[in-house]
Amino acid sequence: MGALLEVRGMNKFFGGVQAVADMGFTLEKGELMGLIGPNGAGKTTIFNLITGVYPLSSGSVFFRGEDITGGKTYDIVKKGIARTFQNLRLFGASTVLENVMTACQQHYPYSFLEAISHLGRWKSQEKNIRNKSMELLERVDLAREAHRAAGTLPYGHQRRLEIARALALQPELLLLDEPAAGMNPDEVMNLNELIQKIHSDFQLTILVIEHHMELVMEICPHILCMNFGAKIAEGDPDHIQGHREVLKAYLGEDEEEASA
Repeated sequence: MGALLEVRGMNKFFGGVQAVADMGFTLEKGELMGLIGPNGAGKTTIFNLITGVYPLSSGSVFFRGEDITGGKTYDIVKKGIARTFQNLRLFGASTVLENVMTACQQHYPYSFLEAISHLGRWKSQEKNIRNKSMELLERVDLAREAHRAAGTLPYGHQRRLEIARALALQPELLLLDEPAAGMNPDEVMNLNELIQKIHSDFQLTILVIEHHMELVMEICPHILCMNFGAKIAEGDPDHIQGHREVLKAYLGEDEEEASA
């Protein structure tokens, strides 16, 4: 279908430490791709480089064929890339609905004067924002929690809320940073279903960082494994599961041990 995201020769140094080493990959439009590796492999750094949180030391990032290397985070979001974070970044004291409405607002603009006077477009736009936010909460099965403080939700539900808030930005590319972190097996299974449903229903391209290897193997036809900032394997789940370097780096065993 054509490349939506392309990373070329990506390098990142923090002082004398190389966090990402000559990383390159292509994410096709409509793909659901997994990015795996042991803790400290550099996975989240990849997301931070793509979204402009950190500048690249060298290399390039292309989105829809446009070079977005060095772009500001807010500009990259406007271009159609949204993400979740490994550490939740919700407004804990605000309601579940308010958290999503905050993200929706950029697509339903009104002026500062209209906002403080509640005149002009404010009323109709607020209604549109509320309706769209409730629709997204329905999609992630949180509508019944709409008026609850976000910080009081169970952890797994907070993860779902963060996904709803990312969807409110209306992205073409969704980056999920360890969405199953801290979840029990049942929650992971439900999250698998949610990610697949979002991928299908929203026609989204999704890149998932995940430490739960079973999640990635089940839902991602295309997987990249990295260690010490560098790519060590890329391919389908069967290729990744049987790859010697993956077994050594990610699973902590070598080929001989795995076949014993």
